[in-house]
Amino acid sequence: MDKDVKQVWQSCLEIIKDNLAHEHLFKTWFEPIKPLSLNSSVITIQVPSHFFYEYLEEHYLDLLIKTLRREIGQNAQLQYTILVDTSVSDKPISTIIPSSPNKPIKNNKPIHAPLPMPNAAQSNAPNPFAIPGIQKITIPSNLNENFSFDNFVEGECNRLVRSAGLAIAKNPGRTSFNPLFIYSSVGLGKTHIANAIGLETKKNFPNSTVLYISAEQFMQQYTEATINNEVNQFLYFYQMVDVLIIDDIQFFIGKRGTEEIFFNIFNTLHGQRKQIIVTSDRSPADLNLTDRVVSRLKWGLNAELTVPDVKTRKAIIEEMIRRDGIQISEEVIDYIATRINTNLRDLNGALVSLIAHSSFNHKNITISLAKQIIDSLVKAPQTIITIELIQRVVANYFKIDTNQILTNSRKGVISQARQIIMYFSRKLTRNSLATIGAKCGNKDHSTVIHACKMVENHCSIDKKYRTYIDEIEKELTNR
Repeated sequence: MDKDVKQVWQSCLEIIKDNLAHEHLFKTWFEPIKPLSLNSSVITIQVPSHFFYEYLEEHYLDLLIKTLRREIGQNAQLQYTILVDTSVSDKPISTIIPSSPNKPIKNNKPIHAPLPMPNAAQSNAPNPFAIPGIQKITIPSNLNENFSFDNFVEGECNRLVRSAGLAIAKNPGRTSFNPLFIYSSVGLGKTHIANAIGLETKKNFPNSTVLYISAEQFMQQYTEATINNEVNQFLYFYQMVDVLIIDDIQFFIGKRGTEEIFFNIFNTLHGQRKQIIVTSDRSPADLNLTDRVVSRLKWGLNAELTVPDVKTRKAIIEEMIRRDGIQISEEVIDYIATRINTNLRDLNGALVSLIAHSSFNHKNITISLAKQIIDSLVKAPQTIITIELIQRVVANYFKIDTNQILTNSRKGVISQARQIIMYFSRKLTRNSLATIGAKCGNKDHSTVIHACKMVENHCSIDKKYRTYIDEIEKELTNR
């Protein structure tokens, strides 16, 4: 390696680092670069892949041009080699920085020393870093065409999310709903609305890159990238996306490596005003992810999908039968909507079962048939589980007074019972952490989260303790 190349490149890195908004961008896109040689005004650097190179070209061209001119001179030339790339030759490819400067750097931090300002007459000069024959890769959206706004029935349970989704589709990344965090219990339409936003965005902006992916697929891709030493390619792939939709992010819990890479991707996309949409089965406050990831998820709009009311359930059934070209009487529709009050999957399953029985047995869909089929699918009404009920059951189980649980006593059995009550209140009711804490002795939400973690930890290592939990849960759910 030539004597001065390390020193020159190090000086370039100091300028570059000072002009980047976030340190993680410097570590991701500039630290992996290796200086190879410096001959006169030609510097040769090595980059890990073509993906890496193309990202530099698209996002940091101005900064590179000005920095190299500052350190090497107006005749500076750049030659690079791609370390890992199967799509192009492994021979060095030369690119010359032209004497005419490009547009100014898009940030507020000053560069270490004055650099040449743009010459307007030459602002249309061809990109000096472009590689002939290399085109942008096409990213498939993975969107489900059946989950559109056209067949998404609006009601009080989803009006906020639907309105926000339509606004996002008209102006992705540039509304106050970025990120959009959608949460609910299973079967209430999170995946449908997330897909609908993606499809509507593609309709409005055909050239935009929209990607829908489940959290489990994301984790699998990251694991494979790590094993194959392709993390930079993985980062580049996701940072090219204009609208990123990640479904069921709760599966990131306990996967610290995945959280870290998601955090980096989130920061880059959000900083570039690209849209991020995330779904989960719980609110951000209830996600056991790192604090900095949770804080990012709270930046935009957090919206909950709730169980649809009878009127909305009737509208959903009518949409289902209209789509399938089936006729069902108003009386039957009313009965199904009244009896199935859990989630949309159960509603769809009940309707499918009813239609199947009618078709296979050559029977008309009457109210009598509906009662026969639906009643066989729906459990008898159960006692509504409340925090107060959980307190009574747990207190009886451990043979202590309910009022003792509401005190600040740290006595072993009382403290244990209080933690178990918080655990089941979070698991079996829809109360917020704040409400649970308030009803368990005026504790704050962090105490509730800690209690739940303690119960989960004890269950994983203590067989006797796990028996307590199983027996209490059976008592609560079989009432």
